[in-house]
Amino acid sequence: MPDGRPARLTALRAALLAEHLDGLLISSLANIRYLTGFSGSNALAVVTASECLLITDIRYDEQAHEEAAAVSRVVIESQSLWTALWRELPPQGGVETVAFESAHILHRDFARLLESGTRWRWRPAVELVESLRVVKDADEVARHAEAGRIAVQALSVTLAKIHTGMTELAIAGVLESELRQAGSEDFPFKSIVATGPRSALPHARAGMRAWQRGELLLIDFGAVYDGYCSDVTRTVVAGPATERQRVVHGIVAGANAAARAGIRAGMTGKDADALARRYIDDAGEGAAFGHSLGHGLGLEVHEAPRLSRLSESPLPAGAVVTIEPGIYHAGWGGVRIEDDVHLTASGPVLLTDFTRDLLEVG
Repeated sequence: MPDGRPARLTALRAALLAEHLDGLLISSLANIRYLTGFSGSNALAVVTASECLLITDIRYDEQAHEEAAAVSRVVIESQSLWTALWRELPPQGGVETVAFESAHILHRDFARLLESGTRWRWRPAVELVESLRVVKDADEVARHAEAGRIAVQALSVTLAKIHTGMTELAIAGVLESELRQAGSEDFPFKSIVATGPRSALPHARAGMRAWQRGELLLIDFGAVYDGYCSDVTRTVVAGPATERQRVVHGIVAGANAAARAGIRAGMTGKDADALARRYIDDAGEGAAFGHSLGHGLGLEVHEAPRLSRLSESPLPAGAVVTIEPGIYHAGWGGVRIEDDVHLTASGPVLLTDFTRDLLEVG
């Protein structure tokens, strides 16, 4: 596939020009990877009209040149990256007003900017790169699709291996092992494995509680492929399901289906959220759906856009988003069903195809 980085740098330079900026200092590692391809854990980057500068340390010498040299001037610094930054930034006259990522810079590093003297004028900037990352190119979508395939494969094998009596941590261990076996290079977040009443905690951490017959099991997890994330949730039951479990699960599955079928690029995040919320409200469970419908996916598991009751922003064509309605009752349990969807100009494309029936396992 074509290399998307030159187009991304061109788009960022256009945004800098529109904001009357000569450059952007980038400290977010996800933004650095998006623009340069560098995937190491320590770096700074500066984009100006004339170049993209990548600074990292000696541990990443070979990696940085391999991943980023095609679009960046790579500088390897044996001491402080900030020392290299002051040395390598163009002199005043070529670059005067430089923005920094206010959402990502540490206070101690902000102090470094203030101490840099009058050589550059520093200005805060918000989401200059993130706004570009919302719309995925074909290569990014392919990576998301593979991350989704890996997640679904790992879930299928995991459900065949787990059983009652296992602790949440043990189930998480099986799942995460299968994710690695299927090709996930990392975990985008700590896997949520919650049994019985703990499944009513939307972000429960796996613990030592054992899964018992008749109980719900909620599993929320993801895979990472070439930097890009998937995010999947399914809820199953140990043994025969009760009528209440079937009813609640059916409402959530219906809400998931309504949102997957109805979501479109161009609608607001609020309108997308309403697709599922109306379904749950009409079933009499509206008070039990307390979180938003979903969020964007990318190099990070939580990105723009937002699919929530508060979001008036339109969903752009090209975004990859989650659809994750849920119903939670304290002391009883909870059900969530989550899928990843690519919003194309012609409609939504599902990236995580796994049954939404209530599976009886264990």
